[in-house]
Amino acid sequence: MGSRIEMKTPLVEMDGDEMTRVIWGKVKEILIEPHVDLYTEYYDLSLGERERTRDAVTAEAAGAIKRYGVGVKCATITPNAERVKEYDLTRMWKSPNGTIRAILDGTVFRAPILAKGIAPYIPTWKKPITVARHAYGDIYKNVEFDAPEGSKAELVLTGPDGEESRALIHGFDGMAGVIQGVHNTDKSIRSFARACMSFALDTKQELWFATKDTISKTYDRRFREIFEAVYAEEYEEKFRAAGISFFYTLIDDAVARVIRSEGGFIWACKNYDGDVMSDMIATAYGSLAMMTSVLVSPEGFYEYEAAHGTVQKHYYKYKKGEPTSTNSVATIFAWSGALRKRGELDRIPRLIDFADKLEAATVQTIEGGIMTGDLYTISNLNIKNKVDTETFLLEAGARLSGMV
Repeated sequence: MGSRIEMKTPLVEMDGDEMTRVIWGKVKEILIEPHVDLYTEYYDLSLGERERTRDAVTAEAAGAIKRYGVGVKCATITPNAERVKEYDLTRMWKSPNGTIRAILDGTVFRAPILAKGIAPYIPTWKKPITVARHAYGDIYKNVEFDAPEGSKAELVLTGPDGEESRALIHGFDGMAGVIQGVHNTDKSIRSFARACMSFALDTKQELWFATKDTISKTYDRRFREIFEAVYAEEYEEKFRAAGISFFYTLIDDAVARVIRSEGGFIWACKNYDGDVMSDMIATAYGSLAMMTSVLVSPEGFYEYEAAHGTVQKHYYKYKKGEPTSTNSVATIFAWSGALRKRGELDRIPRLIDFADKLEAATVQTIEGGIMTGDLYTISNLNIKNKVDTETFLLEAGARLSGMV
């Protein structure tokens, strides 16, 4: 092994919660630090630190990504009522991912990590399906209220001239309920469309886009109109020259088409749809932990993350000293993606090569029959071994050391 690879510019490192926080440290220790002189600007986004800083640390991390261009994020807890009690929180802090995405804007691209021996649950899927998720607005920037019995909810828009437009949402006569307000902007939707179409051209894949404009005749229809306008004005000739196509359909029709497809395309979804569908795609390809995820902003900022949660049940076992078999692949690929992009931006070929080899060593470990419990139960390899969390990392590390 030669000297460790030096970095010129820091990565923005965002630590997280529970079992993924444990894995985060081990990935650095076993796979990265022996080969890379790791240079990061560190932010602790654990739930305790978000409570202590009144969530200011999340916005600070997003600001750092704007300064340095590339960030890598561990999975974090988005607290519900039970978590508020468990962690003795003063409030139900919002999703760090939602906060960061709102600050950076952009599009989240998620694609399955394929390995021989891990067959998709959908037999027709032969190629990866990439979910492009709009990363701004919708319920992740919502305003919502409990609506007591007897209350009336209205939607009020005050125009630039001060004139108000009003529409009744619902009168809660004889019953209580809830209301929610969501928004988006033409600028963000247009950036989303351009990001998806540019990615399609770069990867030579067809682009599908779906909303429910037959029901949401203003909100969802605006998405469709902007996508179709951007395509016609900026991308139609480029798509034709590349031999690829842009296709629009309703979200329910898209789901049916996706299940019947062979894969090999980009599926662009609104924020909430993308959140749900990317997990469905990841699970159907094998595991939520076998999914890459990167946020690409219009300004050229990149945030890489694992697409899954904090693996709460495994963390409770870990705290009791019991062995765990937690899949670390998505966390490894978050680091490799960020290191590769840092290498590209700073023109460090050795760092790019290391990221490629880190991914190859990880996949080869699985294809060699060494895997965590989630993959062991679905693998069709004849010879396979279920190993614990750290053993998998050590096995991947041994393969990696033989490559670099």
